[in-house]
Parts: sequence; C-alpha cells; structure tokens
Amino acid sequence: MDDVAFGHLLRELAPQVLGALVRRYGHFDVAEDAVQEALLAAALQWPREGVPVDPRPWLIRVASRRMIDQLRSDQARRRREDSSATRTPDDELHAPPADVGPSPGEDDSLTLLIMCCHPALSGPSQVALTLRAVGGLTTTEIARALLTPESTVGQRISRAKSQIKRSGIAFALPPEHERVERLDAVLHVLYLIFNEGYTSSSGPNLHRVELSAEAVRLTRLLRDAVPDNGEVAGLLALMLLTDARRPARSTADGRLIPMAEQDRGLWHRDAIDEGIDIVTDAMSRTALGSYQIQAAIAALHAEAPAAEATDWMQILGLYTLLETMTDNPAVTLNRAVATAMVYGPQAGLRLLSTLDGDPRLARSHRPDAVRAHLLELTGDLDAAAALYRSAARKTMSIPEQNYLRARATELGHAG
Repeated sequence: MDDVAFGHLLRELAPQVLGALVRRYGHFDVAEDAVQEALLAAALQWPREGVPVDPRPWLIRVASRRMIDQLRSDQARRRREDSSATRTPDDELHAPPADVGPSPGEDDSLTLLIMCCHPALSGPSQVALTLRAVGGLTTTEIARALLTPESTVGQRISRAKSQIKRSGIAFALPPEHERVERLDAVLHVLYLIFNEGYTSSSGPNLHRVELSAEAVRLTRLLRDAVPDNGEVAGLLALMLLTDARRPARSTADGRLIPMAEQDRGLWHRDAIDEGIDIVTDAMSRTALGSYQIQAAIAALHAEAPAAEATDWMQILGLYTLLETMTDNPAVTLNRAVATAMVYGPQAGLRLLSTLDGDPRLARSHRPDAVRAHLLELTGDLDAAAALYRSAARKTMSIPEQNYLRARATELGHAG
C-alpha cells in the first residue's frame, strides 16, 4: 500500500473508531485523544508489520486501551483529591469487543460532523475540530494546511473539546426539527475548508490541495449519509466543478491565470461531468438551495468551450435568484460582473456602488479588484490601475498580490 492510500485509509477509519468509542464510553475529549494515539501507533507499526486484515477492530482495541488507561488515571487522581468520592457507572471500565461500531441505521461520520460543527463552538474551532476528529489530520497537519501556528490550532481544538464537555453535547443526531439548521452549519464549515484550500487567503501558494481534497472527501461522506439532501449534493457538485479548474489556474512558476485566460483543455473533464450530473439530478428532484445555484453557475462556466461562449445571461439570472436567498455581499459582487458582461461595464459599476460602505467588505480586496476590472472595460485605465494596486495591498495571498500588481503595471504602460 502506497503512502497516499495508507493515509486515506487512516482518515476513512478515524471517524468510525471515534464514533465507536464515544458511543461506548462517552467522554468525547478523551476518546478523540485516544483515537489520535491509535492512528499514530498504526502509522508507526503498519508500514513495518503490515496492515491488519481488518484494521478497524485493531484501531478500536488500541484506542480503547489508551482511553481506559487515561480514564482510570483520571479517576485515581480524583480519588486522591477527594477521598469521599463515590463510584459511578463510569468507574467500571471494560474494553469493548473488537466489533464495537455503529448501530444499524446510525452513521458515525454524520454524527461527528454535526457534533464538531455545533453552534456552541466558534467558526475557527469548528474547522479545526472537523479536520482533526472527522478528517483524521494531526494538529501539525492542520496547522500546516491552515498556515496557522501549531500552538494556536492545538488551543482551538482543546477549547472546542472542553466546550463540548461543558455543554453536554450528546453523541447523537439532533432531533428532526434541529437537523436542518445543524446540517447548514456542517455545510458551511466544509465550504470554508474547501475555499481556503482552493484559493488560500494568505501565504505564498494559490492552492492548498490537501485542504480542498479533504473537504471533497468529507462532503462525499456526508452525501452518502444523506443522499436525498439537495444542498449536500449541490455543495459536492460545486466543489467538483470548481476544483476541476485548478490545473489551469496558475503557471508553473505560480502566476495566477484568470478564468477567461485559462487553457480549458487542462480542466478535469471527469470532475466536471460528475459535478454536472450531481447538480442536475439534485435540481430535478429536491428543493432548490443556494449551493445548487452556485453549482449551476459553475456548470455554465465549465460547459462553455471558450470564455466568449459563456452564457452570461443565464448566469446573471442565477446570481439574481441567489441574491434573494442569501444576504451575502459576495453574491452582489459576482452579480455586478455578470451584469457588466450582459449590459455593459457602466451597469455593473452602478450595481457595485450599492455595496459602498458595506462594513462586511471593509477589509476585503475584492471590491477594489472588481471595480478595477470594470473600469478597465470602460477604458479608464488610470483609475483601474490605482484600484488594482489598492486591492493588492489588501490581500494576504502572494499570488493574488503579484497578479493585481502586474495588472496595474500593464495598464500603466498601456495608458
């Protein structure tokens, strides 16, 4: 088994093992630490001794022993601190059988995703804990992927586990009336993970493939668990259609290439076909949602054989519909571009002006970048160049900085 397949196996097994332990013992925080120790033991032993015929029970046994040792140690410490402590059911600890696992009708991956994305946790904590508990990534891997100090990631995970413990969040699917809201939080976290991997918000690289790939993998798991949910399907389709463009988004030396200039022959056709099939099926038989609409927009871009063949009128209609579903200024930014492509740049600039002063965009580079692009289309090259330079100062992504500065320089020469 090569390293890639080995890593995929461990990440696939991680939520199954964690679910088995939490269902048997409770104590999410202790169980999660025990699973990480078991995964580390597997990473050290299996390459040398071979992967067990059935690796899941092996991991459950190892993690159970680690967990029991930790719980007994904690109980002994508490007894020393309080000699009057009484015994509870948790004091009687026995290792579970090797076949401990999900009960019929239950899905550990979905349950863990919902637990990790509980509204009691902060957004950054939800992302870190999801990657750790459901993705099986180590703290070091998460820190590297998020370009965040390892100590910061460790603190986020630790706080999240403490919050779960204090809040008494149960290891169970929420009641039906809460499930849609909680699933929305899960989708949002997966969307954030994918976007950070597809277009890094900071640092020297345009992509962090390990993050976007993990988001796709987890969204596939979620779709397996809730196959009739149109928005889960829509998000997966959106990820596939977007990530299909990755090979054409930059040059060999890392220079960003805008979509209109990309070599569409480099786009991953299999991913595009799968994404189109998924979103087409979802839109034909489920309630329409924002992720489906975004996927439909991505599909229209993917289906155009060249940039000039893009169906901007239909894209504009979809953005207009999307704007009725979500109060998100990024949608209006995109609608301004589509409006410019259909009715001319001045129309796009008028729409863009409605976002002036929106505090949600105060630190974003995108309004300046979009306005610069539309001004460039009008022929006002000096104003466009100034705004490209302004946008470059606001983004933390080095490839985006380089691209925006290059556009400003080119326009300066052209003017």
